[in-house]
Parts: sequence; structure tokens; C-alpha cells
Amino acid sequence: MSIKITPKQEGVVIGSILGDGYVQKTGSKNARLRYEHSSKQKLYLVWKVSVLGTLFNGKPVFVERVHPKTNKTYKYVRHQSNSTPYLGKLRKIFYPEGRKIIPSNLQDLLKHPISLAVWFFDDGYLCKKHQGSYLYLGKVSSEEATVAQIAIHHNFDIDSKVYSKGVKGYALYFNSANTKKLVGLIKEFASSDMIYKVSLTP
Repeated sequence: MSIKITPKQEGVVIGSILGDGYVQKTGSKNARLRYEHSSKQKLYLVWKVSVLGTLFNGKPVFVERVHPKTNKTYKYVRHQSNSTPYLGKLRKIFYPEGRKIIPSNLQDLLKHPISLAVWFFDDGYLCKKHQGSYLYLGKVSSEEATVAQIAIHHNFDIDSKVYSKGVKGYALYFNSANTKKLVGLIKEFASSDMIYKVSLTP
């Protein structure tokens, strides 16, 4: 399936891949984008799908899982895109050997503010006590973390520090001044269930 992608749509896709989205291989050239969020973040998922238009069809599916240790039931909402060569190409960039990475050409991919917004909505959080914020990068290398740091600085003029989380990988830390810049850039994209991620007031 071949579709035309706008810069805004590509921004959502890139931010999603960097965040919680998963690009699933569906053939030698094609792949699909899968979303799964807590049911409390349904509006956020619906917003992303609405931006992506014809890349997605159908409706999201609700699933329940029982935690094996606590025996608590958790509800999730899931949706997956159509399979396309476009997503197949992105999978080769972000999953060159089957494991997701932060690619060395991130500066060329992370261009639209909506990319940074989706990435932060997925994996970022505010530290209201210090008015700073963190963007968790996952179990990446220090070199990959530095690539992310440089791309965000170059493309959005927002500075950060690479923060080691030990066995959990790396995060970027934004001080108070740069958190204000970050929030000012991405808050227009926040769905109602993401407002808490861009609200600096205690």
C-alpha cells in the first residue's frame, strides 16, 4: 500500500517510533506501526491516529491483562496501521539488526516539533519540584544518547544533559529554562489526557 505522507504525519510517525510505538516487519519491504497505551490515554492514541489519516483503518481494540505477581487487571487500548513500504524503510533505519536504536541521522529525521511532542508524551516527564524534565531514551548507548541530545539542540535550540540511569539506559535532563522552552514548543499538541505532561504549575 502506497500513501502520501505530510511533514506533520511523518513527525508523528518519527516521534512514535522514538517513543512507545513499535514498527513490526510484515514482509521483505513492508512494516506496520503498532500503538498500545493504557486505557486512560485513549484520547492521546485517537489523536495520533487522527493525524495519521489513511495510514490507519478501523477502530482501536481494548485488551485486558492480569499482572502475574499482583493479580491486578490492567486495561489497554491498541491500534495498528496498514502495512506500507514507507514504514518498512523506517524499520530498516530504526531497527537495523532487529533492536530499536537512535540512528546517527536523527538530526535529519527529528525536524517537526510534533515529533518531539510525541516522543515526550510517550517517554518524558516533568519534575515539578525543580521545574525540570526528563526524556527517557531506553537501553541505548551513550553515543546514541548524545545523538539525541545534539539533534534536539540543533533542531529546536533546546539544551539538555545526558543522564545515566544505570542498567535502565539513558535519559536527557532539561533544566528549568530549557523545560520552559520545551513545553512552549510542544504544548499545542497535547490532548486532554496529556496536559499533565506540559503543566509546569504544581
